[in-house]
Amino acid sequence: MNRYIHYGCGLTAPNDWENFDASPTLQIQKIPFLGYLFKNRLNTLFPDNVKYGDIIKGLPIQDDSCDGIYCSHVLEHLALDDFRKAISNTYKILRFGGIFRCVVPDLETYARNYLTKLESGDAEASIGFLNDSLLGEKSRVRGIKGLAISQFGNANHLWMWDFLSLAAELRNAGFKNIKRCKFNDSSDKAFNLVEDEGRFKDAVAIECTK
Repeated sequence: MNRYIHYGCGLTAPNDWENFDASPTLQIQKIPFLGYLFKNRLNTLFPDNVKYGDIIKGLPIQDDSCDGIYCSHVLEHLALDDFRKAISNTYKILRFGGIFRCVVPDLETYARNYLTKLESGDAEASIGFLNDSLLGEKSRVRGIKGLAISQFGNANHLWMWDFLSLAAELRNAGFKNIKRCKFNDSSDKAFNLVEDEGRFKDAVAIECTK
């Protein structure tokens, strides 16, 4: 039986996939009684088949056992060192010939849009770039709330990618047959269950194999 892993899955959790997320909200939801107590207060309720798992630390999955792995708009939220750990752990659990598909916001697209606006004399070009890329912060929350956000929040982007840089990192991790991909164009149709067409907009989407 084929095995498919979706990490950073959010609310997209098809039954034919093993779905993992590292959200603190999911941790709270999984705690007996406490999760029930806060059920109506949580902003996000994960499907019951989503397991807590952090790809940086490594998922509870045997090496060389997965036929397909997918993540969408996850890797840009990781610092560079953590990104490399995540990619290395992804490679370890994928079987030889298995497929890894990932989607991240495209830094090149944002940069080109910024330069176009800048050249047109748009005084807010830089503000638009930082807003669109989620690299800036409009305000800084201080105190206990600010500390909690810094420890557990993960909304902003920490490291952005274009096709060339992301492909180079995947190649360095050992991946082969690296190519751009489009929504639902994989030869393995299991990926159709986890992909969202909207997430491919202004994004770098890559398919590669081990």
